[in-house]
Amino acid sequence: MIDISRYPRLTAGVDEVGRGPLAGPVVAAAVILDPSRPIVGLADSKKLTEKKREALYPIIKQTAICWAVAEASVEEIDEINILHASLLAMKRAVEMLGITPEFALVDGNKAPDLSMPMETIIKGDSLVESISAASILAKVDRDRMMVEYSKRYPGFSFDKHKAYGTKLHLQELNELGPLPVHRKTFAPVRKLLVTSAL
Repeated sequence: MIDISRYPRLTAGVDEVGRGPLAGPVVAAAVILDPSRPIVGLADSKKLTEKKREALYPIIKQTAICWAVAEASVEEIDEINILHASLLAMKRAVEMLGITPEFALVDGNKAPDLSMPMETIIKGDSLVESISAASILAKVDRDRMMVEYSKRYPGFSFDKHKAYGTKLHLQELNELGPLPVHRKTFAPVRKLLVTSAL
């Protein structure tokens, strides 16, 4: 992990999840951790088990100085593309924080339009604890959303594939057709929509 003591105390870690899936919003989180209350076990959410993410989720919320989770909708993804929607979700998460950060550390190499100074960090979710915390909040919230989707749309195993383009999801998509929550501009969905329109 990077030592962030050289950054201002109120530095927010910012990350998003859900750029790759074929359905659902992209979800972002911003977290300002309390240096005096370290959290053991923070890591990139993708490298943690679901059980570990679920265990860390309430701890992050209870011990952080503040946190926020935001999203950009399927409609926004289709309208402005997934990269811009991801940046928009991150901007919303930072703006929803109860305290305005003095600085922001953003995962990746593209920066959202923020009002405070910031720095992008490639693989930040593995290198900066506050970005790891943000990735965990965003991932858990989005995964829970997918479980709800699987109840709402029983023909789709969103609880299993989380809307990623797995063999199972593509099979369901081909058999049942796209849902309102599918991203119409993503190739497998767009292809089906074009075919059905012919």
